[in-house]
Amino acid sequence: MEAPYGSWPSPIDGDVVASDPGWTHSLVHADGGSVYWSEARSLEGGRDVVVARRPDGTREDVIPADCSARTRVHEYGGGAYTVHAGTVYFCSDADQRVYAMRDGTPVAITPEPETEHGLRYADLQIVGAHLICVRERAAEPEHVNELVAIPLDGGDPILLEAGHDFYAAPRVSPDGTQIAWLAWDHPRMPWEGSELHVAEFSKEGLSLFKKRLVAGGAAEAIVQPEWSPDGVLHYSSDRTGWWNLYREDGTAVTALEAEVGGPMWVFGESYYTFLADGRIVLAYFSAGADHLAVIEDGALRDVPLEFTRIVDLTTDGRRALFVGASPTRALRVVALDVDSGAVEQLSVADDELIAEAYVSVARAVEYPTTGGKTAHALFYPPHHPEYQGPEGELPPLVVRIHGGPTAHVSSTLRPEIQFFTSRGFGVVDVNYGGSTGYGREYRDRLHGQWGIVDTDDAVNAARYLAQNGDVDGARMTITGGSAGGWTVLSALTRYPDVFAAGADYYGVAELTAFAEDTHKFESRYLDWLIDRSDWVERSPLAHADNIRAPVIVLQGDEDRVVPPSQSEVIVAALKRNGIDHEYLVFAGEQHGFRKAENLRRAAEAELAFYRRVFGIDEFTASDSF
Repeated sequence: MEAPYGSWPSPIDGDVVASDPGWTHSLVHADGGSVYWSEARSLEGGRDVVVARRPDGTREDVIPADCSARTRVHEYGGGAYTVHAGTVYFCSDADQRVYAMRDGTPVAITPEPETEHGLRYADLQIVGAHLICVRERAAEPEHVNELVAIPLDGGDPILLEAGHDFYAAPRVSPDGTQIAWLAWDHPRMPWEGSELHVAEFSKEGLSLFKKRLVAGGAAEAIVQPEWSPDGVLHYSSDRTGWWNLYREDGTAVTALEAEVGGPMWVFGESYYTFLADGRIVLAYFSAGADHLAVIEDGALRDVPLEFTRIVDLTTDGRRALFVGASPTRALRVVALDVDSGAVEQLSVADDELIAEAYVSVARAVEYPTTGGKTAHALFYPPHHPEYQGPEGELPPLVVRIHGGPTAHVSSTLRPEIQFFTSRGFGVVDVNYGGSTGYGREYRDRLHGQWGIVDTDDAVNAARYLAQNGDVDGARMTITGGSAGGWTVLSALTRYPDVFAAGADYYGVAELTAFAEDTHKFESRYLDWLIDRSDWVERSPLAHADNIRAPVIVLQGDEDRVVPPSQSEVIVAALKRNGIDHEYLVFAGEQHGFRKAENLRRAAEAELAFYRRVFGIDEFTASDSF
C-alpha cells in the first residue's frame, strides 16, 4: 500500500523499544557446568539480574527479585559479579556492597560505607579465600581507586595496590603465583594510554613483590590481560595502530588491520579466550561488523557466523561462549563449537521482538568528509512489508550519533532504529572520526577536534545520502545521547540550515560547568578532546542563538555523568530565543534510560516530535479512500 514516508503504522511500538534497552545480556561466565550471564530487565525497573543456565538446560535467576547486580565504579560500571564453585558474588546496586549468595540469601562480605555508595567495587575475581577487585572510595577532591582483596567470609578489604588514578583487570595466573593488572593516570583515558603491570603474588600473605612494567605507556592502550592455561600472559595492544594480541615477551599473536579490543568504558569486557587445549578464540571488528576466529597451529581461521556483534567472549573449556546479535536477531547468549560450527542458544529462546519481515538491514557506507578524508556509517533504509512511499517522494532521515565519543555502532537488530524505519524514516548510524573499530588514526581524529570532526562527519553523512537521492534533504533530523547529544547541539549551532529538528538526550552543552560537575573517570577527558582555551568557544551554549530548528531535550534527573544542569542551560536558551522545543525529565534515571516506562515514553515522544515538526499524521487504511 502506498502511504507518505514517516506515516506508516508499525507493530514495532514503544513497548517493543522498552523491552530491549540495548544491553540486555553481558558478562558471561562458566562455572561447574553452568553458564552465567547478566541480564538487564527494563520491565523490572531496569535492574540487572544474574541468570544461570544449568547443564540440564534449565535457567534460573540466581539473585533475589529485589536485588540488582550493578556497580557504579566509574559510573559506567561493568564486572559487577563473578561466580566460583557455584557461589555467586555480586555488587548490589542499592548500596554498592559485595554480597555472596549463600543458601539462596545474599550475605554482605564488605563493610557498610560511612556515606551512601561511598565504597564501590568492580571487576571481581576469586583467588583462594579472597575476592580481588577494583575498589573506588569516596574522597575529596576526587574518589580514590585501588586494588583490594576481600575475605570471602567477610571483613575489611586488604589493600594490594594504590597510587595510580585508575585500575582495572586484576588477573591472577593459573598457579596463583603472579598477578597482572592495568593502570593509568590523569589526564589520560585508558584508550589513550595505559600500563600493564605484573607482580609476584603471595596468596597467603596477600602481598605483591617484584613488580614490573610489561607494556603500555602514554601512547599505547592495553586491554584485557589474560593468562593462558599454561601460565603465559597475553594482552591486546594498539601499538601498531590496531588492537592486536601479544604475549608477555612482546611476540605478536595476531597482526590484523582490525580491532581485537576496544575502549575500556566498562569493566570485564572480553575479546578473546583460551580453550582448554590452548587454542585462542577471538573476536575482531572490521568493516562495520564483528567476526570470530580461532588461532590454531600458528594460523588464524575465521569461523563463519550469522552474528555481526560478538561481545563478552569466554569459554567453558570446550566451547566459545559469548553474547551475539545479527542484523535480524537481538542479543542472546550462545555457545559455539568452533570445530563443527554448531551454535546453541543458552538464553531464553523467545520469539523475536521484531518479525524479520519488518527488519531494515543496514548497509555499510563510506563517504567523503572534511579534509578529503573518508568517514563511516550504517544506513538503514525505510522498510515495511505492506507500505511503500509515493512515487517521487523521498523519506525523512534520522541521523543517529553514538555516545562515548570513543565507541562505535555495528549492524545489529536495534528496536529503537526499526521503530523509525518501519514507519518510513531512513536512519543513518554514524561512526564519526573518533569512533573505535577503524584503527588508532581514525580514533585520534577527534584529538582536540571534538565538536568539529564529529559534527562535520554527521553533517556530511546526511548530505551524502541526500545528494545520492536516498533521503529528503529538507527533512533531516539528528539525535544522540551524552557525547552524541553534544554533537546534536554542535550540529544545530554550526550548521543551522542542515537539520529540520534535533533530539538531545542528556547531552553536554557547556564545558566549564561540565568539567566541574562530572565524575572522576571523565573529569580530564576534555583535556584530550578540546584545548582548554577553546572550551567556551566550542561549547554549543555559546552559539545557542544560532539554533533555528525545533529541539526535544530528554534528561534523567539522577544523571551524574552529564548532570541535568547541562540540559537546563540549553533549554533556557531555546526558551529565551523562542525556539520550538520540548523538555522531558525522567525521574529516577541515571546516565542512559533503563526503565521500560521511560524507554517507551522517550521513543514515542521523539517520534511524535518529528511528526509534528514535519506535519506527518499516522496513516490509516481509511486514508487510502
